[in-house]
Amino acid sequence: MNDQLPFTGERFIPGTAGEIWTEHWHRYHFAAPLVAGREVLDVACGEGYGSALLAQRAAHVTGADVAQTAIEHARAHYATRANLAFQQADCAALPFPDASFDAVVSFETLEHIEAQELFLAEVRRVLRPDGLLVLSCPNKAEYSDRRGVTNEFHVRELYRDELAALVARRFAHAVWYGQRPSFYSVVWPEAGPAGGEIFEVSEAAADAPTPGHARPLYFIVVASASVAPLAGIAPRLSVLADRDEWVHRDYEKVFRDLEATHRRGSELEAELSLWQGRHAEAVRDRDALQAAAAERAGMVGEMEAQRQEIVRRASFRWWLALPLRRLWLALTGKPPWR
Repeated sequence: MNDQLPFTGERFIPGTAGEIWTEHWHRYHFAAPLVAGREVLDVACGEGYGSALLAQRAAHVTGADVAQTAIEHARAHYATRANLAFQQADCAALPFPDASFDAVVSFETLEHIEAQELFLAEVRRVLRPDGLLVLSCPNKAEYSDRRGVTNEFHVRELYRDELAALVARRFAHAVWYGQRPSFYSVVWPEAGPAGGEIFEVSEAAADAPTPGHARPLYFIVVASASVAPLAGIAPRLSVLADRDEWVHRDYEKVFRDLEATHRRGSELEAELSLWQGRHAEAVRDRDALQAAAAERAGMVGEMEAQRQEIVRRASFRWWLALPLRRLWLALTGKPPWR
């Protein structure tokens, strides 16, 4: 994890674990061939990792971000890249001359701002007439509505028709792509692929594939004010694979943890059953002790009565009255007075 720019949930930082890294890195890998040999502006560049990646193939990349701390970090961290520069900038008021760039890349920016119209107007202004815009934003229908997610950092998410209308006001031509992180198995010929395909199946209907991804989580748009730049871009399938298999290892870890939790639950249930048995036995012992205590108390009372009788009979008056008691008993058949 980066020490200077901690992960807050709003800005992706290299080293952040989870599917978030596959989403962000894949977008930049996807854009890199599109901007090869071009002068590029990366709007909302954040930590700068994506700008640095684009710079491997672009003629020059300028990373722009509204956060001065992010820009200072990027300048220090990627200082060795000769064709890479960073500048603090508001995306709705870009400090660059008209027609300055061949391409503008901006991923996951629109949903964070209210000034979406101004932002795209600024992008159009700084692009050359045949320039390319490559942007992404969440698909509200999938990202929020279907998953029941509320992202506290998002100001205004867009449905597909809203994004299409927003882009079309500045860019007459566009090619749409969908992105969705998932588990993939990729098979390819060693000699190199001649083509590619992607399709979806469900566990319940594995023999009934449907082409493409029907529910993209993010949109990626390659747009231009001119039709010529798009005519030379062939639709392609792009797949990013995790060399370290983090998602798969994490998936396995979750199941191992679940199995361990299940085993521990079974052990605790067995221990609970044992202690319940011991508790029932203790209750029985307690009841027996209480009965014994009650019996003892009765015996103590009886012994005390006998003791008092012995004390009474030991007196001189008792012995003097003994003949009269015996006579009374003989005459009446009833116990004498005391």
